[in-house]
Amino acid sequence: MSNTTQPAASGGIGFLGLLTIVFITLKLTGVISWSWWWVTAPLWIPVGVVAVVVILVAVIGVLVNRRVQR
Repeated sequence: MSNTTQPAASGGIGFLGLLTIVFITLKLTGVISWSWWWVTAPLWIPVGVVAVVVILVAVIGVLVNRRVQR
């Protein structure tokens, strides 16, 4: 018999995925009357935040690089 442990399984639906499913269900059943933009917000807001961070890091990198070359 082996004493090795199995690695933790990752996967499944995360919090934002579950929240999206709940919002879509509520929208389709008429419980909420939100715009589809807000219903799908748990999907696109994190992508937008990452995009903003990447753009900020790129701009800061360009500015620092210009200052070092002077």
